[in-house]
Amino acid sequence: MKTIIDQILEKPHVGASSLTSKDFKPDVDVRWCAGCGAISVLSPAQRLMPDLGIPKEKIVFVSGIGCSGRFPYYMDTYGFHGIHGRALPIASGLKIARPDLSVWVVTGDGDNMSIGGNHFIHACRRNVDMNVLMFNNEVYSLTKGQYSPTSHRGQITKSSPLGALDDPFNPVALALGASATFVARGHDKDRTQLQQLLLKAHQHKGFSFVEIYTNCRIFNDGAFDLYTNGETREDHTVWLEHGKPLVFGKKKDKGIKLDGFTPIIIELREGGQSINDVLVHNEKDSTLAFILANMTYSETLPRPMGVLQNLERSSYEERVVEQIQHEVETKGIGNLESLLLGGSYWEVR
Repeated sequence: MKTIIDQILEKPHVGASSLTSKDFKPDVDVRWCAGCGAISVLSPAQRLMPDLGIPKEKIVFVSGIGCSGRFPYYMDTYGFHGIHGRALPIASGLKIARPDLSVWVVTGDGDNMSIGGNHFIHACRRNVDMNVLMFNNEVYSLTKGQYSPTSHRGQITKSSPLGALDDPFNPVALALGASATFVARGHDKDRTQLQQLLLKAHQHKGFSFVEIYTNCRIFNDGAFDLYTNGETREDHTVWLEHGKPLVFGKKKDKGIKLDGFTPIIIELREGGQSINDVLVHNEKDSTLAFILANMTYSETLPRPMGVLQNLERSSYEERVVEQIQHEVETKGIGNLESLLLGGSYWEVR
C-alpha cells in the first residue's frame, strides 16, 4: 500500500521545467556588505533551483537571525524569517506538515551552533528531510564582531579583546556525532563545487548539513584564505569524492594514508609510495567520516572539502506519516470532539 508521502510525491510538478535562474531572483536589492561571502552562496543557489524540476511554490527557505537570515528575501520562493536559533524547529514542523515541499534552512555559526545548538543536534538525529546550509564566518557579524562558537582560541574580537579562551566547535564533527546522514563542507570561493554540493544535499533523502566557509570582510576578513585562495588552497585542502583516492597539492603529488586510524601525508613520487597506497574515500563509512572531520584543525594535514558522509536512513516525516496511517488503518478515523471531551467531562448550564 502506498503511503500518503508516495501519493503526494507522485503528483506531477506543473511548469517547473520552464524555470530559469532569473525566476528565482526577486526584484529587491541585496543588502549584504560588498564582498560578503554570502553573495557567493546566493548565486549557486539561484542557479541550482531550476535544475531541481520543482515549481517555486514547492520550495521554501527558512532562516534565523544573523547576516544569513536575509537569504529568504533574496530567493523568489516561499520563505520564513524566524527568530534567533529557531529556524530548524520551524523547518521541521513545516516538513512534517507538508512532506511534499523542498525545505532549505540557511543559518550561521552563531545562530546554529549557539542558541540553536540544541535544535541542531535533535534535527540531525531525527533525520528530518531538509537541507541545512550553515554560513560559517567564525564570528558574530550582524551584532558587530563578537566571538562565536566557531571562533578560534586566541581570536581577538570585540567581546574577546585579550583573545577567546574557548576551543571552537567543529561543525562537521558535531553533525556526525549527532547522527546526521549527510554531512559536507564547501566554501564561497568556488561556486561550481558549491553548487554541486547543494545538488547532492537536495538529492539526499534525510537531513543534509553543508558547512560553508563564508568570508566576512568587515569583522573577520581572510579567515579562510589558506583554504580558499587560489595560490594556497591546492596544498591545504583535499577534495573528497566517493570512490576516489585522497590526493592533493598543486601537482597532485601528495596523498592521505591511514596509519591505523591516524591519517598521515605521503609523497607520491617515482620510486616512492604510489597512488595505490592512498586512502580511497568512502562516504558510506561513518568511521572514516569522523577521521576526516577530525583533520579540520590539524596544523599539518589538509582540510577536507566535499561530502564526508552520505548514509541512507528513513526520514522522520516518513515515520510520522506511517505511524498515523497505521493508526487509521487499525482504529479508523478519529473524532476530534470525542478526543477533546475524553471519557470524563461535565457541562455547565
